[in-house]
Amino acid sequence: EIRMKVIVGVKRVIDYAVKVRVLPDKSGVDLNNVKMSVNPFCEIAIEEAIKLKEKKIATEIIAVSIGNKACQESLRTAMAMGADRGIHIETSMRTDQEVQPLAVAKTFKFIAEREKADMIIVGKQSIDADSCQTGQMLAGLLSWPQCTFAAKLEVSEDKKSAKVSRESDAGTEDLTISLPAVMTADLRLNEPRYATLPNIMKAKKKPMEVLTMDAITGVDFTAQNTVVAIEEPATRQAGITVDSVESLIDNLKNKAKVI
Repeated sequence: EIRMKVIVGVKRVIDYAVKVRVLPDKSGVDLNNVKMSVNPFCEIAIEEAIKLKEKKIATEIIAVSIGNKACQESLRTAMAMGADRGIHIETSMRTDQEVQPLAVAKTFKFIAEREKADMIIVGKQSIDADSCQTGQMLAGLLSWPQCTFAAKLEVSEDKKSAKVSRESDAGTEDLTISLPAVMTADLRLNEPRYATLPNIMKAKKKPMEVLTMDAITGVDFTAQNTVVAIEEPATRQAGITVDSVESLIDNLKNKAKVI
């Protein structure tokens, strides 16, 4: 059997359905007593890796997360979905501001080289920082081919190449890339499964390695840019009701001044 080890990125973020609150000092968003979940694009990356294992293509899936101790819950979720083991790089730094894409990419490079990975799948972006940079930087650091915004993936039988379709502004772009490679998952790649209760229980027994930042040699986690301020979007003004077409045209012309 040809071995194929897949690493997936798992980021813990504020749940997409939560209304975000800005801290009074405008230094960031309030993370206290807020529901946190696996980043939606990371869920898609996990699902795609699991599909590869179900097709007998991938032989092992390693979920990797950087963040505080609560990230282990997210890694357990990934393992309940189907990942084989987890690696948690523990830090108290804010992952939505202070742990930045270049440091994340260097960390994944370190893990990929240590684990001798054959493919890395990460979400195209996180819904907190929205940087959309980690996958691209990681491919550059490893000198691996990359497919960003992947919408479809087919790995060859010999596991030496993959056919991928990627989302672009002009439509869908079909590529063939050699492996090992880095993929970033887009929305249309798949529909992530829900973890079943038996698998959630099994995930508790799966191995999880906890590393400190100091264990990731050659990576400077110092933030390279600083958030100056975060502000709430401007409150939208209420609309008005008009009683005739003439009144509508008058308001558009004289008050809104759009015609």
